[in-house]
Amino acid sequence: MREFSSSDIDFQKGEGLVPVIVQDANTQVVLMLGYMDEAAVDKTLIEKRVTFFSRSKNRLWTKGESSGNFLELVDLQLDCDQDTLLALVVPKGPTCHKGTDTCFGTENKGSFIPYLEKVIQNRRDNPNDESYTSSLFKKGINKVAQKVGEEAVELVIEAKDDDKNLFLNEAADLMYHYLVLLAAKGYTWEEVMAILRERHK
Repeated sequence: MREFSSSDIDFQKGEGLVPVIVQDANTQVVLMLGYMDEAAVDKTLIEKRVTFFSRSKNRLWTKGESSGNFLELVDLQLDCDQDTLLALVVPKGPTCHKGTDTCFGTENKGSFIPYLEKVIQNRRDNPNDESYTSSLFKKGINKVAQKVGEEAVELVIEAKDDDKNLFLNEAADLMYHYLVLLAAKGYTWEEVMAILRERHK
C-alpha cells in the first residue's frame, strides 16, 4: 500500500471532500465513485474497509454497513494533483445498492488471468496437500516444465481436428500450466505482457 496520510491530500479544492474512484483490484473494473473527507480516509486506512463521507446523510458511511457488501481495501492511491483517490478493493458482493456489480450497471468481469495467477501463487506460498497446483510445485521445476510440454503437444494434436470443446479445453490446460511454470520460476504474467507491449511499439 502506498505510503501517505490524510494530511497529504488537498481537501480544499472540494470544500473538504475528494472524489474516490473505486476499482476492483483483481478485475480492474471500475465499481463506483464516492467521496471522502479526512476522517473517512483515516478510517479507511485503519480498518482496511472503504468508508465514504455521505453527502446525502451528512456523515461517515462504511460501504456495506447495512448490506454486508463491504469493499475490502487492497491499496489506496493519491493522484498527481493530490486531490483524487483511487481505491483498489475486493468487493464482498454487489457494489451498487440496486444489486448490480457496479454503480454503472456493468458486470464486474475483467481479465480472469490476474486472479488465477494470484490463486496459483497462493498455492505456491501456502501449500495445501489437497491441491493439485501445490503438488506440482512440490515435484519441482522439471515436472512443472514437463507438464507444460505435454499440454502443448496435446493442444497441437487437437488443433488438427475440428472438436472445438476438446481444443479449447486443451488450450485452457496449457494456459494454466504455463502460469504455474511462471510462478515456479518467480516471474509474473505482467512481465510477459510488458515484453509483448514493448515488441508492439
